[in-house]
Amino acid sequence: MLITYGTKNGSTAEIADIIASVLRNEGLETEVLPPSEVTDVHPYDAVVIGGALYMGRWHRDARRFARQHAGALRERPVWLFSSGPLDASASERDIPAVTGARRAQRRTHARDHVTFGGRLEAGAKGRMAKAILDEGRGGDFRDLDRIAKWARGVATEVKDPEGS
Repeated sequence: MLITYGTKNGSTAEIADIIASVLRNEGLETEVLPPSEVTDVHPYDAVVIGGALYMGRWHRDARRFARQHAGALRERPVWLFSSGPLDASASERDIPAVTGARRAQRRTHARDHVTFGGRLEAGAKGRMAKAILDEGRGGDFRDLDRIAKWARGVATEVKDPEGS
């Protein structure tokens, strides 16, 4: 499996690593790479694409990856995730995909999209990130149990695509 992600401050990359760890524990060979390091998706049986949410947009690298590899991605199972809300909302209810992730879902025929809480801590890049931190709205809102549960569901589908 391939897990690729667009991240600004590293939180989405860390979620990708958590997902990869769960998939490996489930017996699936998994590689985690930023989109810039993926030239071909054909070697992979399944793909997970993650994108950070920043000002209501899915990360440019994730959008570009889904667009550039859309044809090959439609030939294999694909799942999408977003990370970003800086509150507990992502753990309390399903948050619909933003426009860029919805387009990626249509282009790739992704089986699922989920939004996880994000993390924004001191040292984050970007004017808006600094403003959010200055207002005291930063923190780590990732629900590790929810991420692991979602990843186990992906593993189940990969290992038993017919659901038998």
